[in-house]
Amino acid sequence: MLKRQVSAWALLPALLGLASCQGSNTVDDAKLRSADQDTGNWLMYGRTYDDHRFSPLNQVNEQTVGKLGLAWSREMGTTRGLEATPLVENGVLYTTGSWSVVQALDAKTGEVRWTYDPKVPRERAYFICCDVVNRGLALYQGKVYVATLDSRLIALDEKTGSVVWTAATADPSKPYSITSAPRIAKGLVVIGNAAGEYGARGYVSAYDAETGKQAWRTYTVPGDPSKGFESKALETAAKSWSGEYWKTGGGGNPWEGVAYDPALDLLYFGTSNATAWYRALRGGGDSLYTASILAVRASNGEVAWYFQTTPGDNFDYDATQPLVQADLTIGGRARKVIMQANKNGFFYVLDRETGEFISGAPFVSGVSWATGLDPKTGRPLETPGVAEMKPVLVSPGPDGGHNWNSIAFSPATGLVYLAAKSGTQFVHAPDPKFKYNPDSNNLGLDPTYDGPLNAKMVSMPPAKGELVAWDPVKQQAAWRVGYPSLVGGGVLATAGNLVFQGRADGILAAYRATDGMQLWQFDAGTGIMAPPMTYTVDGTQYLSVMVGWGGSPALFNAPGSGTVKPGYGRILTFTLGGAATLKPPAYGHPDPPVPVLTTTAPAPVVHEGGMLFNTHCAGCHGINAVAGPLPDLRYSNKATLEGIEDIVLGGKRASLGMPSFQKILDAKQVHAIQAYLITRTRESAKQVQSK
Repeated sequence: MLKRQVSAWALLPALLGLASCQGSNTVDDAKLRSADQDTGNWLMYGRTYDDHRFSPLNQVNEQTVGKLGLAWSREMGTTRGLEATPLVENGVLYTTGSWSVVQALDAKTGEVRWTYDPKVPRERAYFICCDVVNRGLALYQGKVYVATLDSRLIALDEKTGSVVWTAATADPSKPYSITSAPRIAKGLVVIGNAAGEYGARGYVSAYDAETGKQAWRTYTVPGDPSKGFESKALETAAKSWSGEYWKTGGGGNPWEGVAYDPALDLLYFGTSNATAWYRALRGGGDSLYTASILAVRASNGEVAWYFQTTPGDNFDYDATQPLVQADLTIGGRARKVIMQANKNGFFYVLDRETGEFISGAPFVSGVSWATGLDPKTGRPLETPGVAEMKPVLVSPGPDGGHNWNSIAFSPATGLVYLAAKSGTQFVHAPDPKFKYNPDSNNLGLDPTYDGPLNAKMVSMPPAKGELVAWDPVKQQAAWRVGYPSLVGGGVLATAGNLVFQGRADGILAAYRATDGMQLWQFDAGTGIMAPPMTYTVDGTQYLSVMVGWGGSPALFNAPGSGTVKPGYGRILTFTLGGAATLKPPAYGHPDPPVPVLTTTAPAPVVHEGGMLFNTHCAGCHGINAVAGPLPDLRYSNKATLEGIEDIVLGGKRASLGMPSFQKILDAKQVHAIQAYLITRTRESAKQVQSK
């Protein structure tokens, strides 16, 4: 069956891109609805409204992919994460980089046509969970739409990059941020937000694409009951919460992206964890609509249905992972479905008209928080005792069996392709002294826990990263391919019977879609998180990918992540016969750190400094001060170490993205961190010398 389907796609002419729908020079509703027929362009985040990330182009195929070579590259001038999917319209490539900077490039040569910098205040980095990234843009009616880290939605002229309008999507005094790509739905620009850990109440908003005027807003968690509820859906949700939940904001932020079915006129999105992480700290209950998939009506934002993947989420199992629509035959019945590989380790297939649970199964090994799903409702069968107020070792970890990285569905093979992480572990130790603090993150995790489960976690078998081809009808893997890094990037599938994926070790690879055999690879010089995409210019097929290792896994840089390659980010574009060369700029420290200071701090102070560092600093500078994309503080010079109080408390480097921690730490704690860094420098130098 698979071979016949692949052969049918292979009959498409090699120059299919010449037949692309380029009669209109403006992306309008009709052009977006027929994007599957516009083979030469890539007009939306997932290429089409169903977000298949499947291209009918097949000049590059399983026979010719060995001839794929670099056509051009463009350095992005950053060591931060690059996660965007470029868009291409009529020979122009639009993409985003760190700090929400937008560029328009010649899609054939890489020449820059214009650049727009929204000048996001660098001190906003304090309230950004997972690097200063942006996942992409939207095109519509001659405009390019970008949502910024400081929660602005901006419309740019697609020819010049000049600002047409700007809308503030959130109160700037609150810790909201946006990293996702906007979605166009019938003249509206729809966008969500992030910041659940900081106590921000989640919502999705829609704006008039022409004027920027807000059309509607849908909250994902209820507010203060004394002020009434914005909808019946929120009134119902309030019954699943306990205590004065609204005082912590609630969470439930739809931080990844929004999908759209024009035929049903429904928008779909997933929501994040509640504030705080731990159910007992919130008072119990399912905490609707956190960790849920919601469908709302595009016309007014009214909730049509919801499905909660992790009721009463206790483990940071956001349901914000990519949503893919498809029409499948399941049990002899044609079903309109929406699919998700959830953080919690289960792959879900739902009816996208009603939200009915159709099926679900674990797509990674080692899931320990639940023993399975109720076959009728899809509600997880939670492992007894796993969510009590005591330390517990749980799999998957907070980064999930799968996260935001884009997945692909091939109508040729009927398979979903995705990056998976099997066997990740995390010690959840709820803090019985937790109190909500609007100036800090509010996980509810005990920062002082240093018990035996930490050692047990380190002794567990190493987690593994895989590219998985998943059969959503059979709910099982068709094949799996492992790689040396834990984190794999987003995925592209094509009619050439190929699947393209980059990964943390900097390798971009092409696999045969039917059996997973690797057919080609290229060393991109830096780790890859973003998904590749493909397009044509003058009848020639190109493949482009943003290359830049960052995000939460890179900044935290946890041991056991396998091979990773931080460095300078770039965009790479390939074509058959491409002969350009890549010479990545050198990055990192080739030599061991050299101690520049000594400390007389006693061992307990150094230990305290380590605990403080891993609580407040490791999210950017790496666990145990082993850094990835940001400065490795073991290599700090004397002036930096001696001036640490001015930097950490005084905000001396806030303009560079290092905000002040004066509301979180005091001088005594900062000097404990200083003592820890001095000690770590000496330890690291000795480790290298002893080898």
